[in-house]
Order: sequence, then structure tokens, then C-alpha cells
Amino acid sequence: MRAFMVERYGDQAGVRGGDVPDPKAGADDVLIRIHAASVNPLDLKTRDGEFKTILPYRVPFILGNDLAGVVVDVGVAVSRFAVGDEVYARPGKERIGTFAELIAVHQDDVAIKPATLTMAEAASLPLVALTSWQALVDRAHLRPGQKVLIHAGSGGVGTIAIQLAKHLGATVATTTSTANVELVKSLGADVVVDYTKQAFETVLHDYDVVLDPLGGENLTKSLRVLKPGGKLISIAGPPDAAFARELGANPIIRLAMTTLSFQIRRRARRHHVTYSFLFMKAGGDQLRELAALIDAGEIRPVVDRVFPFTETRDALAYVEAGRAKAGKVVVTMT
Repeated sequence: MRAFMVERYGDQAGVRGGDVPDPKAGADDVLIRIHAASVNPLDLKTRDGEFKTILPYRVPFILGNDLAGVVVDVGVAVSRFAVGDEVYARPGKERIGTFAELIAVHQDDVAIKPATLTMAEAASLPLVALTSWQALVDRAHLRPGQKVLIHAGSGGVGTIAIQLAKHLGATVATTTSTANVELVKSLGADVVVDYTKQAFETVLHDYDVVLDPLGGENLTKSLRVLKPGGKLISIAGPPDAAFARELGANPIIRLAMTTLSFQIRRRARRHHVTYSFLFMKAGGDQLRELAALIDAGEIRPVVDRVFPFTETRDALAYVEAGRAKAGKVVVTMT
């Protein structure tokens, strides 16, 4: 099969397209012919080796973290799927590789594709939709009437998180550029801060939750908008000890992660709020719940641009250069 692989860590030059052996379905796996896959910042960080310590993929390895496609084979223990099913998935972090024609994925990480979506639209969702769910439902326990700030509302996570937060009954604020103010309003944002004109930390107050996909100084500023007891959840900030335990990391790595997040955790305590780092997990059950919301019209995907599979390297470069205006970038195999 054809695939795009990381042959060496570092940059775009380390990614190459080529032929590799077809994968086989294990006992609990579904073998999926991929019709579309999307590009995520996680792909760029993985390619560059930023997660080598915690995700030690052995080069060469196939890049890519989410997909939509059709089941072409199932393992002997698979009970949830049959050949011909249209599905979408975010493979487990140990088994990435969606920039390819085929992939074997554990059945627990797969769900039937939302019926109302095209393959390209469905492929744009798994990673960002699972991130939004795990941040707002599992971690924040967001309730009706609460206030949540979702940074980068026009981004891949932001466009889905805004819609999910509204479905959960929250009042939603978001940050975006002038060009995307109307888009985030159409997704349900109640309060929009144009970061080219205003500093969000000066106009927003008494929020229950902040979801941060940016990291850096944005984390410290976000502490100021939370009420006592509030929660700052970051998918870009420094990892913490809880994440290290979740990984089963060795004592040295646990200490390193604890040290990396020490400053932001100390500042959070001073504001009487909590900070936590989220690295989303694969989850077919959550994808099924999300599919129901999507087919009910509660959540819609936002796709910026679609590239053919042969131009996967160009799609990665497009995302890396920050050229996507809103939502996700997708590559299609057919």
C-alpha cells in the first residue's frame, strides 16, 4: 500500500511517500480502507520528535492520527463491525498511521461514521471531537449555566468545542481574529474577543472553565479570568504529574513533567484554581455519542481545505505555515 512515513525526526524533509506492506487485522482489530484523513498540529509535533520521550515511535513509521473509511476485514474476536461498514476513528497513540491506504485499528477505538457527513468531513473530527469531549465532559464536568472560555475558536478544537459547550448548556466565550468573528458566532459563541483589538484577560471575568490549545503566556493570562475553584485545561501547556502517572512513565520522566508544570501549577494555586494537562485518548464509545450529536445537527465539522493523498506533504506544510483560515485540513485517498 501507499503511505507517508517519517524516516527521520526533525522537519518536513524527513517525511517521504512510498510503498509499505499491507497491515493485517489482529483478533480484536478492524482493517479499514482509508478514504480520508486529517492533518493535526499533533502530526507536526510527532514528526519533529517533540514527543519522543513519551511516544517513542521507531522510525520509519507512518504519520497520521485520524481517519474515515470502510471496513474491509475484521479479526476473529470482533463483534461490533462487519465488512462494508463506514467508520471513523482516532487510533490509539501506539498505533497511529492514517496517512496510508489501509490501517488496522482496535475495535474499541472505532465508531460508525456519522451518516450525515462525507468521508472528508468525518475524517476531520475524531481527534478534535474527542479532545473537546474529554476536556469539557470528562475533565471539566461542564454544566448548564456555567461559563467557559475556549481559546482559538476558529481552530480545529475550537470549532467543535464551542458547539459541544453550547449543547451542554454553557455560556461560551472565545478568542479569534477579525476574519473569523462571524464564523465563531455562527457556531454558538456568546462572547467573542477579537484578539487583534482586545486583550481577553481584561474583558472576561468569573469563568468556570478555560480550554487552552495555545500554551505559553496564554496560560498565565487565562488564570486571571477564572473564578475561585475554576479549571484551566490545556492541550498545549506543560504536562503534569497526573499525565505522567497516566502514561506509566518512569520516575525520571515523572519528575521532569512535574518540574515543567511547577510554575503554572503554583500560579494556579495562588488564584485558587486548578491547572491540568490533557492528552486525548482514543475512544470508540465517545465517538458514537458524538456521531449522534452530529447526525442530530448539534455539531457540524468545519473543513478549511481538502488535499489529494498524493499531496500529503503539501497539506502538512500548509498547516505548519498557519495558512488554514478555520477548521481542519483533510487529505482524501480516493
